[in-house]
Amino acid sequence: MILEVAILDVKPDLTEEFESVFKEASAIIASISGYISHELQRCLENKNRYILFVYWQRLEDHTIGFRQSPQYQEWRSLLHHFYDPFPTVEHYESISSNSLNA
Repeated sequence: MILEVAILDVKPDLTEEFESVFKEASAIIASISGYISHELQRCLENKNRYILFVYWQRLEDHTIGFRQSPQYQEWRSLLHHFYDPFPTVEHYESISSNSLNA
């Protein structure tokens, strides 16, 4: 399993619109082969900053399967104009994990 991490800096005064459009875009990414799950979190200290976590079965499911798909063009059209600067996207693999049971 691969974790895609993107820091999203949204242009000032567009956060509410971004959050609304992101809900629509979520269905797009969820339809891609190899997609497992995703989560969008908003920064407490900087209200224009978000972090996006997307879990993929393989790196290529994101870099080829999604990024080279027609669905990516729709995703891009919906979301990319919100960002300034354009996000850095990195991929991670698990080395160690621990679950806390409450």
